[in-house]
Amino acid sequence: MDIGLGAALTWLGHAAFRLVTPDGGVTLIDPFLSGNPACPEACRNVDRCDQILITHGHSDHIGDTVAIACKTGAKVVAIVEIAEWLSRKGVADVVGMNKGGTVVLRGVRATMVHACHSSSITDGNERLYGGESAGYVVAIEGGRTFYHAGDTCVFSDMEIIGRLYRPTLALLPTGGHYTMGATEAAEAIRLLGVTDVVPMHHGTFPVIASSTSDLQGLLPRDGSVRVHAIRPGETLR
Repeated sequence: MDIGLGAALTWLGHAAFRLVTPDGGVTLIDPFLSGNPACPEACRNVDRCDQILITHGHSDHIGDTVAIACKTGAKVVAIVEIAEWLSRKGVADVVGMNKGGTVVLRGVRATMVHACHSSSITDGNERLYGGESAGYVVAIEGGRTFYHAGDTCVFSDMEIIGRLYRPTLALLPTGGHYTMGATEAAEAIRLLGVTDVVPMHHGTFPVIASSTSDLQGLLPRDGSVRVHAIRPGETLR
């Protein structure tokens, strides 16, 4: 599906995405692949990756980060507490940062922004402090800017994210229970001022089953906002 993004963005199920920029750079966001029942089998093996963005410490978001980074040499960007843990796990190229910071990566510029959610790291039988949850605003070199909200409820400062960074596409959780659902996502769209939306973090498990038509029915009928109800493995271009 072509929306003039300036890159290829593939939903891998849950909150996991793969972005391929025109220069061939590969970015993964929250690569929960091997244990993800929604991730297509063909997408689970990663042979090449330049960088990984992690929104928070839960296992369904850190996912396969350590294995992928050690295999491919990918740079991993995360909040400082997660970055320190990843370094201890053998990831060689880690960028620890915090909200409001920006990093320039291959083909993209990523800014860490706020999210409202918990964050912890499961390490064997231990549950470790994972800093705070975050989202990312990703500016594609020569293309559009999009917002990956991470796991979050709706919050009023999404208006600031929209005003500061001007994303035109938002990847928003809509499954409810652990994150916002359709009603809150509709308000997030209004606050952000985006024109294109990809629902995520829904349908992976029974507790977060949802219908994207629930969201579509809450939006203006004038076509000013387009909901792209893509399936795992499908790509926006």
